[in-house]
Amino acid sequence: MSTIHIPPSPFNPSDLTLITQGAEALVYKTTFLTPSTPTALKIRPPKTYRHASLDARLTRARILAEARVLVRCAREGVRVPAVLGADWEKGWLALEWIAGRTVRHALDGWLKAHGDDVGSSEGLEVKGLMGRMGKAIAQLHGVGVVHGDLTTSNVMVESEEGLEGDVVVIDFGLAVMSVQEEDRAVDLYVLERAFVSTHPQAEGLFGEVLRVYADGYKGAKGVVKKLDEVRQRGRKKSMLG
Repeated sequence: MSTIHIPPSPFNPSDLTLITQGAEALVYKTTFLTPSTPTALKIRPPKTYRHASLDARLTRARILAEARVLVRCAREGVRVPAVLGADWEKGWLALEWIAGRTVRHALDGWLKAHGDDVGSSEGLEVKGLMGRMGKAIAQLHGVGVVHGDLTTSNVMVESEEGLEGDVVVIDFGLAVMSVQEEDRAVDLYVLERAFVSTHPQAEGLFGEVLRVYADGYKGAKGVVKKLDEVRQRGRKKSMLG
């Protein structure tokens, strides 16, 4: 995909490749700091439907909030994209480029090749990936970060082939600081719903995410119990429409 937005300085449109376009932001692949440093550039374009001063305040708050969460994670030893630079006045955030594939892409490829045969030797590999995802989420929650939009598209595996490789959570645009069991359980519930919707034939694998998560930090088992309450509320809401 090509550039569809005039980027702010110091970025050159010819050096940007559009990766994703969301409601609030566009993400490009480019370079920053040096010509050999691949970078994910997140731009929040002005929203013409908002009052200009309100839009500027919201953009500033969201970029600062995302950067602070990422810096906190890095300081606590949690593997997340490093913050390379930011300009909240111009509405951009430059992050370390995470090479590899999304867990969604990796899991879809595995399921296409192997079906739901998780009992095979290859199945151990996919269970390992699910476990590493559970561990990564536990690390986030353990340092007081709730992601807010967990899906298999927002988790990367640093491998171009196969399922081996470190797991890195990305896209912290909705992340908040919280140590509340409820917030953490809702984070897991959002991931579970997205997982079942996107990978219905692999629904049983989500248990491995929770199994490893439950041993990830003090209080994690309580969050998994709270998840049952959140599920029940979700089912009731679905029944009531």
